[in-house]
Amino acid sequence: MIRVLLPLAMVMLSLTVVNADNWPQWRGPLLNGVSTETDLPVKWTADVNVAWKLALPEWSGATPIVWGDYIFLNVAQGSALSLWCVDRRGPTVLWKASLGAGNHQEQKQNMSSPSPVTDGTHVYAMTGTGILKGFDFKGQEVWARDIQREYGRFGLNWGYASSPLLHQDALFVQVLHGMKTDDPSYVLRIDKNTGKTVWKVERPTNAIQESPDAYTTPALVQTGSQTEIVISGGDVVTGHDPATGKELWRLNGLNPDKDGAYRIVASPVVAGGMIFAPSRQNPLIALRPGGRGDVTQSHKLWQFSRGPDVPTPVSDGTHVYVVNDNGVAYALDAKTGATVWGPSRLRSGTYSSSPVLAGGRIYATNEDGMTSVFAAGATFELVAENPLNDYTLSSPAVSQGQIFIRTAKHLFAIGTRK
Repeated sequence: MIRVLLPLAMVMLSLTVVNADNWPQWRGPLLNGVSTETDLPVKWTADVNVAWKLALPEWSGATPIVWGDYIFLNVAQGSALSLWCVDRRGPTVLWKASLGAGNHQEQKQNMSSPSPVTDGTHVYAMTGTGILKGFDFKGQEVWARDIQREYGRFGLNWGYASSPLLHQDALFVQVLHGMKTDDPSYVLRIDKNTGKTVWKVERPTNAIQESPDAYTTPALVQTGSQTEIVISGGDVVTGHDPATGKELWRLNGLNPDKDGAYRIVASPVVAGGMIFAPSRQNPLIALRPGGRGDVTQSHKLWQFSRGPDVPTPVSDGTHVYVVNDNGVAYALDAKTGATVWGPSRLRSGTYSSSPVLAGGRIYATNEDGMTSVFAAGATFELVAENPLNDYTLSSPAVSQGQIFIRTAKHLFAIGTRK
């Protein structure tokens, strides 16, 4: 038994270490904004502790995706949308692949907002215009879809911005809308190798006016031997069977007053065997997975009234770290929801990117390009404030000792690669 288990444990450990060196999706290798890397940069400016910077044509909310020597970016330039592949050793743009036209502005975002995803051999890119394409690492298009043409126009008030979730051989794409359409919301499972739809399921909601709209990205939760897709929006959180799309459970209460403007931007987070589901500030709900049917009463653990609107929280399973849109931070006990510290003021500004946790520190970037670094744990300690002095919507990415921050004008590689 020992001879069997020890090699298996070594394989699992090696897979974890390799994956931690990459940032393959918007929320990183663990899908929750947490990196296992340590000794990351703490202090920098636009000219200090910067390995390189790459000029970009326009702003974007899409996070850079990193795999080994490759960085992938959704890019908007005028009306054109494209996927860039950057050699991180250069930086050199290795190739640019068209994702179509039709880029336009919706409030602060444009149609490049969804982040790409990669499995290490192929990269998949979605746009706010509904184009979804798969490419190999040489930039050759493998397949292409037009989700709006096939299933109807997106009806979100501020444009589509959800990133695909990549899990095993599938991409999971949610379209949660209702403000500008009477079409139902739905979820797709798409074969990553062929681009074909495996299933499409409707996701009903009683939300009204703008509240059916969601800009969230699905999450994964493991309950025993079962993996479930977690989707937040339309006033509810739901769990789905990845094999069939069937809704397994539903928790109500994200919009207790049935407000017609309770669209949801911040995504669900899974950590420490729990799910943390933000709404439009109030409430942030914690629940335990594994239920069936209506789990509003049976699986809800606690709620917090001063949650974020746009930035997705981050958690190490012990604490939940919340950064509000105005730069006020809290640490909550993950099990009870009790406030451990906060409200604590970060640098004043608007925060649209989501915080990242790595090496015992939280990295939170505001729209002015100022990244506050503060300690994770039971005591608030502001470690550093790092200015890049440029408009920033994108969340940081971490890979091999470096932090990648995308501003409107540049992609910065901060620190030395390990």
